[in-house]
Amino acid sequence: MWQYRARNLFSVTIICLSFLIVGVFLSLSNNLQHMAKELSTNMVVTFFLDKAATAAEIKGIEQKVLGSPLVSGVKVVGAEEARDRFQKNFPDLKDILANLKINPFPPSLEARLKDTAPASREVAKLVQDVRQMKGVEDVQFNQDWVDKMQSLSRLAKAVGFFLGGILMLASFFIISNVIKLNVLARKNEIEILRLVGATNIFIRIPFLFEGIALGVMGSTASLAFLLLATKLFPIYIGSLGALQQLMNFRYLSLSQALGLIAAGGIIGCLGSLSSVSKFLKT
Repeated sequence: MWQYRARNLFSVTIICLSFLIVGVFLSLSNNLQHMAKELSTNMVVTFFLDKAATAAEIKGIEQKVLGSPLVSGVKVVGAEEARDRFQKNFPDLKDILANLKINPFPPSLEARLKDTAPASREVAKLVQDVRQMKGVEDVQFNQDWVDKMQSLSRLAKAVGFFLGGILMLASFFIISNVIKLNVLARKNEIEILRLVGATNIFIRIPFLFEGIALGVMGSTASLAFLLLATKLFPIYIGSLGALQQLMNFRYLSLSQALGLIAAGGIIGCLGSLSSVSKFLKT
């Protein structure tokens, strides 16, 4: 491998780029899945109240929500508290609020659902019943965000496998051609081995190890670059504000990392097999 290091380095580089693309989209998918899981375990229905709602109306809404067996607790959030939350979560938009003469945020009532609460008909019925009560202007239920996060996660994973799959196919042919060149370069050695009685399996094994080694090195290098990207990328997206959490990367799990390394070895092995079989009788 060191004797033909230039072509082997090129092969490892292509494999590394292929698996790096898959790893990036898997990391993005992991982050979206993590956010969806956090939202699903912290299910909150927010009922936005009319600013002109009376204390009696707010009390009635609170009692209606608390009366549901799906709800574990209720909190009334005033307009000022809502404004403070917004300023804390979106510090880049403080200037916009400072230029407003009025507080644009309405009071709200946050109903925290139990972990066992089904996100289906029962919750939808509760939301619909409370929405029709006097003093309620709008409702926000983060189940919609959970569904969107999961959809984005599946899309990111699919795009990653599609783009990575194309490059992995290219890696397969590159490894095959690299091994083919190495076989041609050792043609005289192979002929001598055959003359002294070496079997095809004996001749084939070193080339198989070479292909596997190229694949494993390329996929392992991609994991190292991916780790570097997950550490450095947040530094460059700090100005994205609210989008930073969506665009963040969450490193691969152990099973995903081992899967990528194994896939690299398999691609290298298959590429070597397809190349060597053309020169040796099975």
